[in-house]
Amino acid sequence: MEEAKMNQSRGGPRCEPHRHWTGIIERYREFLPPCEHVISLGEGDTPLIFSPRLSERVGRGCEVFVKNEGVNPTGSFKDRGMTVAVSRAIDRGARVLICASTGNTSASAAAYAARAGIPCAVVLPAGKIATGKLIQAFAHGAKIVAIDGNFDDALRIVRELGEGNEFAIVNSINPDRIAGQRTAAFEIVDKLGDAPDFHLLPVGNAGNITAYWAGYREFHTRGRSTKLPAMLGFQAACAAPIFYNKVIENPETIASAIRIGNPASWKQARAALDESKGNIDVVTDEEILAAQSWLASNEGIFVEPASAAPIAGLFKSTKKIPERSRIVCTVTGHGLKDPDTIQRRIGKLESVPAKIDNVRRALGF
Repeated sequence: MEEAKMNQSRGGPRCEPHRHWTGIIERYREFLPPCEHVISLGEGDTPLIFSPRLSERVGRGCEVFVKNEGVNPTGSFKDRGMTVAVSRAIDRGARVLICASTGNTSASAAAYAARAGIPCAVVLPAGKIATGKLIQAFAHGAKIVAIDGNFDDALRIVRELGEGNEFAIVNSINPDRIAGQRTAAFEIVDKLGDAPDFHLLPVGNAGNITAYWAGYREFHTRGRSTKLPAMLGFQAACAAPIFYNKVIENPETIASAIRIGNPASWKQARAALDESKGNIDVVTDEEILAAQSWLASNEGIFVEPASAAPIAGLFKSTKKIPERSRIVCTVTGHGLKDPDTIQRRIGKLESVPAKIDNVRRALGF
């Protein structure tokens, strides 16, 4: 700042201090629980991308935007809630974080624990975690315990461990997580100037759809928006407890992030769907993978399979959406978080001689 003043006095160019994005707590502090020690990796401020080909596919003058949460620091939406949960845990004197995870929560918790300088413990279902997410948690120094069971078993154990004072739970059963995740709805309203007409999300443990609805209601109550969106959630067909209204004992889907049979925020998500006059539906694994491929090749947005669930759901719902609707689809995680399925489709790349004619023939266009 002093240098800027000196340049100005010398007749040089006037310099303004560079303003950095400092994370969601600093940006939306008035809407969040108090945090004295802010543990941040610069999360939030993710792009809301107008998607012309998605809009064209829906047709009838509708506009479709993709809220790309895969560009958060650890590659998923979990960072929004984690910055608040970990900051508040540090304020309370927590010494160890703990979470159950299908992958993204473990990566985020481990990163924010490393940032805070405290250990992180992760309990996860053996053989059910995408490689990219497991590598993240390991790289950040988490203590990882794999169990013979599913995510619901892991969360039950974490709940029991959290009953004492040794561990601070940072799953979405922690209300600070939901509080932080509401900020994605704030950003959408700030960007669009109002809430959308419809908001589509994948639904696994159901904390995110709960948080978005709470965020939209908060801004509406404060006069920051004039309307509320209908919330549309999509579960994988064989991991759809809310859709079928029953616990799924052995949920199965290629979309590992939503492979959950007994969501912790089931009741809250059901309330969000009912209050918003929205709906819950299912998409098959085949529809999810087709949507993932379509989004990457047509809009340039590469997401993990779970994130493609709302895109697949949008393709199913086009005729139900009124004309000239403004639609937002949240994609929750980057494609590199769960690359295993696409990697299997690549196969072996055959080489050709390093000559232009051979390369041209191989390209085929």
